[in-house]
Amino acid sequence: MTDTPQRLETASPRDPAGPPVGDDELELQVLDLAPALEAVLMIADQPLDHLTLAQAVGHPPADVARVLQELADGYTEQGRGFELRNVAGGWRFFSREAFAPAVERFVLEGQHARLTQAALETMAVVAYRQPISRSRISAIRGVNVDGVVRTLVTRGLITEDGADPESGATLYRTTPYFLERMGLDSLADLPDLAPLLPELDELDDDALAGPAPAGSHADPLPQDAPDQSPNDV
Repeated sequence: MTDTPQRLETASPRDPAGPPVGDDELELQVLDLAPALEAVLMIADQPLDHLTLAQAVGHPPADVARVLQELADGYTEQGRGFELRNVAGGWRFFSREAFAPAVERFVLEGQHARLTQAALETMAVVAYRQPISRSRISAIRGVNVDGVVRTLVTRGLITEDGADPESGATLYRTTPYFLERMGLDSLADLPDLAPLLPELDELDDDALAGPAPAGSHADPLPQDAPDQSPNDV
């Protein structure tokens, strides 16, 4: 009879039917949701979806999704210099476009990795005509794009996407990092520019072969060619 009270006093307060709960997990449950999300997003180096954030802050995903939208709306209403945006399938802080001149003045002097005009044009062709081969990009742009394509692949903006079933040429498409850098949630958010580009079936065989590198009409560019082809200057 005297053993029962002692066992009750030392029994664990957790639900025996549920999984063990550690002290750290219990502490997460009492964190205020909005500040906890802000803290995690402040150090994130890529967009985070609401499920990942829910696991980090210890709150139900539905509540996290709701509060994320409330935070985004609140920053806009308050006219903050930053905004919380849903891009590339996740949430991330960005500086607000209205204050871009201040940001540009701060970073422009030390910015040495901006894309060239040739790279931007090539990336646009890939974005609107993907998956697409280098020869077809060259046909649209009218210049050799081998070096520029390598640059875009190196920077993670485009990636290989299999081979053309007819020619066997390597195909390229944009990456999630491209969406993030462009501030887009999906390719459906691209401006309606595609009608201005020629349809691929309108290009003849000679055009699809692309412009030959200088000095030869048959040999491809060497592997150690510079990132920007002379034709792209």
